[in-house]
Amino acid sequence: MKELVQYLARSLVNNPDAVEVKETQGETASILELKVAKEDLGRIIGKQGRTAKSIRTILNAAASRANRKVVLEIIEDK
Repeated sequence: MKELVQYLARSLVNNPDAVEVKETQGETASILELKVAKEDLGRIIGKQGRTAKSIRTILNAAASRANRKVVLEIIEDK
């Protein structure tokens, strides 16, 4: 799942080297934390959150095939 999010994020942003994905495993769920460069945050979230919602939909479809639950958190650096 981590590789999928990394691939999607790197494809969307202008600065693919700044993409970081951190995965935390639980018993039934995984939490993926996505960090991108500050100027690319809008590209990942999209208008009214559409791009972020689409990434989450793709991620949940892949996770359901493995009988897992995945939560994607987009981390904003300050």
